Amino acid sequence: MMTIEQARNTSAPQPLLNERYAVYFAPAKLSPWWQFGAHWLGRDDWENTALPQPKTEGICTDEFARITAQPRRYGFHATLKAPFRLADGHTQTTLLSRLHLLASQLAPVPLGRMHAVTLAGFVALSPNGDVAGLQQLAAQCVQQLDDLRAPPSPKDLLRRQAHQLDEREAELLGLYGYPYVMERFRLHFTLTSALAAADARRIEQVASKKIEPLNRDFPLTLDRLCLFAEHTADAPLVRIADILLHGSAR
Repeated sequence: MMTIEQARNTSAPQPLLNERYAVYFAPAKLSPWWQFGAHWLGRDDWENTALPQPKTEGICTDEFARITAQPRRYGFHATLKAPFRLADGHTQTTLLSRLHLLASQLAPVPLGRMHAVTLAGFVALSPNGDVAGLQQLAAQCVQQLDDLRAPPSPKDLLRRQAHQLDEREAELLGLYGYPYVMERFRLHFTLTSALAAADARRIEQVASKKIEPLNRDFPLTLDRLCLFAEHTADAPLVRIADILLHGSAR
């Protein structure tokens, strides 16, 4: 099962030195949730082009641009497997093939109502219902693709360790190159950089009003694996393929 975007990208160039890939969930392009997230952050992650941010009561234009600058680089997404470099002997083609295989084994997961929440100081959207199915899906993405991942560089490890990881998170970092996986996973779409508590509460309220019609009219389902690429260090991540989930629910 292949989308138009996938067909366009399967002949993409092989990885560059320092290129990283990430497996995310992101809503289908031009869907209502994608329109919300892409315009909130101010970037089309498929075309890597700027989009106008909405004029929003409660957030001035300059503040809106500033607080979304960091998440804008990654695009509107929820992380399933955090950015990683490919191990020697593996290519983008290998990764796409494995994503197709994984998608054939995974069933879509309804997310229910999304809520604006503050996590470690940044505002994000997250479901608050039964997350067991989400954790199982995310764990499959982490584990079944991990043989394709090169070990993190010392710089990457230091950056992760700077977040004061607890013992279990440090163990997960060593096992999978990222500390917030398995039982520490929480699906979320980041909307801002870290904010002061009062600002975070204000942005939560603004975001909650924006997503209320989407929750009512367009319930969100995790229905695809999205491959994103960071072609050079610190470049914006570009969405290069969507693979629809078509496994059977257990």
